[in-house]
Amino acid sequence: MEILDNNGNPIPQQESKRILAGIMGILFGYFAIHKFILGYTKEGIIQIVANICTCGLATIIPFIEGIIYLSKSDQEFIATYQNNHKGWF
Repeated sequence: MEILDNNGNPIPQQESKRILAGIMGILFGYFAIHKFILGYTKEGIIQIVANICTCGLATIIPFIEGIIYLSKSDQEFIATYQNNHKGWF
C-alpha cells in the first residue's frame, strides 16, 4: 500500500517507530523519551517542563499518547506522526 502526503504525493517507505514510541510513552513518559524518538524536540521539552511543574501529574499525557500510538496501524502512525508531524495526541 502506497502512503500519500497531504498533497497526494507518494511518500518513500520508512520504518515505523510506533511500538518503540508507544512503549516509551507508557513506561518513561515523565522523561518524554517518546517525543524525542519521533523528533519532536520542542514538544519533548514542553512535556518535561509540564511534568516538573505539576509534580508528575502531566505524565498522564504521554501514557495516553502511548496507548494511542499502539492502537494505530503502522501506515496510519507513519502518516500521522512521522510524516505530518502531529505533535500532540
